[in-house]
Amino acid sequence: MTKTISPTELTQFCDTLLQAEQFSDYCPNGLQVDADRPIRHIIAGVTASQALIDHAVSVGADCLLVHHGYFWKGESAPLTGMKGKRIRTLMTHGISLIAYHLPLDAHPTLGNNAALADMLGLTITGALYPHEKFPVGNIATLPKALPTAEFAAIIERALGRKPLHIAGGRETLKTIGICTGGAQDMIEQAAKMGCDAFISGEISERTTHAARELGLEYFAAGHHATERGGVQRLGEYIAKELSLQVEFVDIDNPA
Repeated sequence: MTKTISPTELTQFCDTLLQAEQFSDYCPNGLQVDADRPIRHIIAGVTASQALIDHAVSVGADCLLVHHGYFWKGESAPLTGMKGKRIRTLMTHGISLIAYHLPLDAHPTLGNNAALADMLGLTITGALYPHEKFPVGNIATLPKALPTAEFAAIIERALGRKPLHIAGGRETLKTIGICTGGAQDMIEQAAKMGCDAFISGEISERTTHAARELGLEYFAAGHHATERGGVQRLGEYIAKELSLQVEFVDIDNPA
């Protein structure tokens, strides 16, 4: 039987699970929009876009659970334009918004990096930045060394999209650096930590030169594609532990 929970109670559950208070982030983690009504049906997704909100409205959901919410550092504060419409739609239809950014990247079993590693047949063995108590970037290994082209094909099959591959001159790979999303600038740290390759979501102009000069294979596998796993796993965990209805909705995004 599906139960209900208040927005505050669900947030407290997720805060504790993800240890959200341990992170200094670029946005507030947890409850971002409180519609102040019991939650029974949750729509999970990568980003709280208007399309995801509209889907939640169409199925009568009570809450959005996402990786990319609102109120980022440097973002304009007024609730106008696109952001105003999004929040107005949520409030009008009584839909709360709960979002977790870095805590959902870093969780050792539910997080984006953990999910991506599992999808690619990798075992996480350490942190890209060893001093971090809750690392947002990881080092992982393959069961055996693979040709670079074969590993690129594994990424494509797992994520349903061909990664942009910048060659660094390595024919085989064993140790892989991982940080999903927009972490392309961690490539130098991956090289320092002895990785043969680095996977993230995005690429910048400078990343191409870095990969070539560092002699490290770089795979830009898509910001959205690499960050679907965490919120899916969190949603599944919530459904199991709290007996709530959780539906993951993938709004297509080629970036």
